Amino acid sequence: MKRYVLKRTAIRRTLINYRAELNEEQYAAVTSGEGPALVIAGAGSGKTRVITYRVAWLVEQGVDQSRLLLVTFTNKAARSMLQRVEALLQTECRRIWGGTFHHIANRILRRHAEVLGYHPNFTILDSEDARELLEACVRACGIETRARRFPRGEVLQDILSLSVNTGRSVEEIVLARFPYFEPLLPEIERVFHVYAERKRRENVMDYDDLLVNWWRVLTEHPAIAALYAEQFQHILVDEYQDTNRLQAEIVDRLAERHRNVMVVGDDCQTIYSWRGTDFRNIYEFPERYPDARVYRLETNYRSTPQILALANASIRHNERQFHKELRARRADGPKPALVPAQDVYEQAAFVATRILELYEEGVPLSEIAVLYRSHYHSMELQVELLRRRIPYVVRSGLRFFEQAHVKDVLAYLRVVVNARDELAWRRLLRLVPGIGQRTIERIWPVIAGSADLPRALADIEARDLIPRRARSGWRELRELLEALLDEPLAQRPAAQIEAILASSYADSLRATYSNAEMRLEDLRQLAQFAARYPSTEHFLSDVALLGQERFSMRDGLYGEDILGGAEGEEEYLILSSIHQAKGLEWRIVFLIWAADGRFPTARSLQDPEALEEERRLFYVAVTRAKDELYVCYPLIAREGVRTILLRPSRFITEVEPELFETWVIESA
Repeated sequence: MKRYVLKRTAIRRTLINYRAELNEEQYAAVTSGEGPALVIAGAGSGKTRVITYRVAWLVEQGVDQSRLLLVTFTNKAARSMLQRVEALLQTECRRIWGGTFHHIANRILRRHAEVLGYHPNFTILDSEDARELLEACVRACGIETRARRFPRGEVLQDILSLSVNTGRSVEEIVLARFPYFEPLLPEIERVFHVYAERKRRENVMDYDDLLVNWWRVLTEHPAIAALYAEQFQHILVDEYQDTNRLQAEIVDRLAERHRNVMVVGDDCQTIYSWRGTDFRNIYEFPERYPDARVYRLETNYRSTPQILALANASIRHNERQFHKELRARRADGPKPALVPAQDVYEQAAFVATRILELYEEGVPLSEIAVLYRSHYHSMELQVELLRRRIPYVVRSGLRFFEQAHVKDVLAYLRVVVNARDELAWRRLLRLVPGIGQRTIERIWPVIAGSADLPRALADIEARDLIPRRARSGWRELRELLEALLDEPLAQRPAAQIEAILASSYADSLRATYSNAEMRLEDLRQLAQFAARYPSTEHFLSDVALLGQERFSMRDGLYGEDILGGAEGEEEYLILSSIHQAKGLEWRIVFLIWAADGRFPTARSLQDPEALEEERRLFYVAVTRAKDELYVCYPLIAREGVRTILLRPSRFITEVEPELFETWVIESA
């Protein structure tokens, strides 16, 4: 008798024709088999497409969505990629773990915070709150800051953040980056110790704590580490060249079980070492994973062959890199223009004149960008643009969520979610007329010592801790908080914000700010933004995390500095530092101040590693351009009372002259 076993198999069909929709380089990366993989994605080569199709490919191969981890550097990027995956697969992909390192850390710590001594409802401090708490710790340590120059909160925050994200001691960071604070090192370390204790006691974490505590969970608690190492069967990391040492170690820990980790990035776009990015993460990936497959995406869909020829020739001078040659899919265009100007004013006049010509030829201002190495390089140009009435926007990174009126409203919600959030309480209490620092110091211990917020508020009144002149405002605050805690407002952040706007807070805004109506409109938009969240806790977590990312006002997250009389215009010329332009593209790009000592910087000329990073920055600037590129530099500059001669950037002189077309400026 012959036995026949029924197998649960079927002819596997996919919705996507990967061969038809990807080029050969992309297809190889997307369909990579088991094991580690490094995808070197050149500028404009379709990196996002590869990641999106890779996720879709894994789902179609039967990988459970909940076992996929996609780590990006903005939550917006993760959402966009997963929406594309849903469109490709024609199904929801909500169970995929997608977001920034901090977003994923927040999710995991909400589950496991208690093993580290935190409660799951911990508050996430934004940068301003963290600085304020650090300065409070300085005062608590009894350090006299008036008699000597002790670092303020912002500097302390930089020191601590660099230490955390690079894995170096505070002493190393101070000696390397802030040597003038070396005599204060023992006191700085004492402040950091008090800061850590205060955060644990008050059940708050700053952004760096999210990563550190995630790493601690993985290293100090093997059972939890094994749980996530088993769960995440496939891990994808976008912009891997921008990771710091701590983030790379977290990825390695998560990949220990299955080793199916694919990291995607471009070593030639590693330009953020000053904020802790570690070039070695991507460069040494094949050493940490000797069995890793390396894929190169070299087909560029953005720029003309002439622009790519310059980019390739320049980056070729870097020694530490994965060698690649960008190849254009587009037709020929003009050579990059090399434009020497007599001085910085002629440089500005040329840029403004050429922009007006391009505009008259039909190029929208929003498709033109002026890039520079340092912000001060744009000063003279801004004056010239103002004079010629060319509307422009400076991408300044002013955070929408860190405006005072927005932080006030968020403070109401923070104390409702976490009644032990001292910083939020202090902000709220300062809004009540008649309550000063002494009253706050009397009130806070009562709130901190109670597990029942309404009872604590009633106890404060019973103890007669509120000055007579503040009782009316205090009563309004108490009634508002109690309303926010109760139905129908509880856990409805949009409705809670609307209730705050209907309270006396709106009158307070009008009495404090001349542009109160604009601020109130901000808050109405904030309420609309909050309506998408299922709970106040979820809303506050996302706000705290998204507040670190760079978006425009249209995304509801950041304000921009609109300058130059651009009000009422539908489009603006873009002025941006190169660092802030990474990941963006324009039809026309002007690169100004391409002079040695300015770009590259004078400091980098003494450091081979720093010079290579400057060259990578030049590569990023060049590859932002799609159609036309203008590289400009002044021949003379003023330094104090001196006039100095400038040489063109070595990034210009080290490549073949025939890659450029030299333009000679003449007066009409």
